[in-house]
Amino acid sequence: MLNQQTMSILHSLRLTGMARSFEERLTDPKYAELSHADFVGLLVQDEKTHRDNRRLRRLLKKAKLRQEAALEDIDYGASRGLSQQVILDLANPQWVAAHRNVLITGPTGIGKSFIACALGNSAARAGYTVLYVRSPRLFETLQQSRGDGSHLRTLARLLRVQLLIIDDFLITPLEDRERRDLLEVIEDRYQLGATIIASQCPIGDWHPGIGDPTLADAICDRLLHNAYKIELRGDSLRRRPTTPATPSTVSNRKNGGKEAIANESKLS
Repeated sequence: MLNQQTMSILHSLRLTGMARSFEERLTDPKYAELSHADFVGLLVQDEKTHRDNRRLRRLLKKAKLRQEAALEDIDYGASRGLSQQVILDLANPQWVAAHRNVLITGPTGIGKSFIACALGNSAARAGYTVLYVRSPRLFETLQQSRGDGSHLRTLARLLRVQLLIIDDFLITPLEDRERRDLLEVIEDRYQLGATIIASQCPIGDWHPGIGDPTLADAICDRLLHNAYKIELRGDSLRRRPTTPATPSTVSNRKNGGKEAIANESKLS
């Protein structure tokens, strides 16, 4: 009876992880010899793990990543100019806290989106808020926000995200309103948030691609300052045959508590 009352109190206090752990550990004989302090310590740790996992699921859901991707699954075997050392540096998410940018360029199908999403996944696992958005959809959203009067709130929401991923950048030449919206987003986030840009357009062509020289100067200066540059080259990974995943490979691919059998060649 006392145990049931304890379970009810834990649930009423929203200590779900602790309640679940309390019930499971009481029925396991190996915990019978633990002191009260050790037993309570395990329950507290279980509650923390439960909350951490719940927050991670929430962060990954809000990130809206294009695909399930992990840094461990990045393919260094393909000849595309990808530096493993750069990825190892980025595996430490301190670059997000330092508000540094990552610029990923290369032809279609080379794995730009996979790398961007893998970095976003890693940042979310470290507790940072992440948002993935394709460049055309970003500009559509900002244009619609002008019409309904929520433009400033939309810009503020983009600023609050600790890591913003903009994919398919400069897939088409920018219109004047898009250039101005991009400047607002990049200016707001300069030295206040980290940004990943993925583009088929080489960095050297960004200035003419943006269009207006004055706005292009301001945008490129803020994006390129203190940024990591990953410039990929080579043939599309989609042309390579897919290798079936082995059990050991599958067990290493985790995303939000689920097994993620992700193939980097599926999306750029």
